[in-house]
Amino acid sequence: MDRLFEFVVNHYILASLFVAFLLAIFALETRRGGSKVSAQAAVNLINRDEAVVVDIRDRKDFGTGRITGSVNIPLNSLKSRASELNRFKEKQIIIADKMGQHSSMAVKQLNAEGFSNVVRLSGGISEWKDANLPLVKK
Repeated sequence: MDRLFEFVVNHYILASLFVAFLLAIFALETRRGGSKVSAQAAVNLINRDEAVVVDIRDRKDFGTGRITGSVNIPLNSLKSRASELNRFKEKQIIIADKMGQHSSMAVKQLNAEGFSNVVRLSGGISEWKDANLPLVKK
């Protein structure tokens, strides 16, 4: 640990550039994918604000369990099927995927289509399951 401090002191310009680079990447990634909501916050948005859940998983995964009332539009066809969501333009839209990895791309696509009130479910359906929240299989 002492050697780390010695390195930082001797090479403060390199250390400063490294920290600035990390902060820039963090800020860029956070802004690019839109804001996240936890599973509990998503429940509140659904119940209070009548938010719409858009599940971007494949039909097979969607059939294994989905959030009640969610709309299934797979990520690979989201751009061509975004017009199906026009009736929800004034409502909050929550993007859900398997583990929260691809939802930022969906948020970016919907923002480009003119949807401004889009958030992503942090951790995706797996976090929803971990929070013991119900999934519908029919």
